Amino acid sequence: MGRPSTTLLSREKIRREALGLVDEVGLAGFSMRKLATALDVKAASLYFHYATKDELLDDVANEIMAEVDVSGFDGDEWRAALRRWARSYRAALAAHPNIVPFLATGPGQRDASLRGADAVHGGLTRAGWPPREATMIGASTKYLVLGAAMGSFSRGFVDDLTVYADRYPSLDRAHLLRGRADEIDRASFEFALTAFLDGLARQYELIESRRKARRRNGKDGA
Repeated sequence: MGRPSTTLLSREKIRREALGLVDEVGLAGFSMRKLATALDVKAASLYFHYATKDELLDDVANEIMAEVDVSGFDGDEWRAALRRWARSYRAALAAHPNIVPFLATGPGQRDASLRGADAVHGGLTRAGWPPREATMIGASTKYLVLGAAMGSFSRGFVDDLTVYADRYPSLDRAHLLRGRADEIDRASFEFALTAFLDGLARQYELIESRRKARRRNGKDGA
């Protein structure tokens, strides 16, 4: 039998295979030609469904971002909503770390990303955050999550004691990090997230205090 016709392809099948290929070879190694080979079709068949590689990757990114949970912003207390969002965001990216650099370029016109941003911004402003601060909280959370997803701090070390012990005395236990990478990276993310939320809580209290002072001053001047 010859190669399957383009009618056997679907955008869903192309996206699924594309994500698997990116997971395997990374963004630098991904190409429409390699994808066509993996699907056992001619490259021209792919362009019938997607005009460019970036258009395809945008659709793949959109599906990943659709898995991120922003439902807490519909009614949860803002700190709980942010924590749920950040954890879900990290989990979605951790499942496909090779595509994270593409996701880091911004939402563009990806519907799932924009719906998520809309939910986050709307939830924060309804909770009393000024729009400017709500925008910065969304951006800061993204920086935290992307940083955690881009690579592992713990796996950056080797498990050889002699590399560190003599030249870097304060790193005499660094050779143990690699063996506990998943645990340490997860705990480090939670530590950073908690510190971030605690700092935001203090900022929120200041904003509320200023808001109450303005209301009092307004009444006093009436």
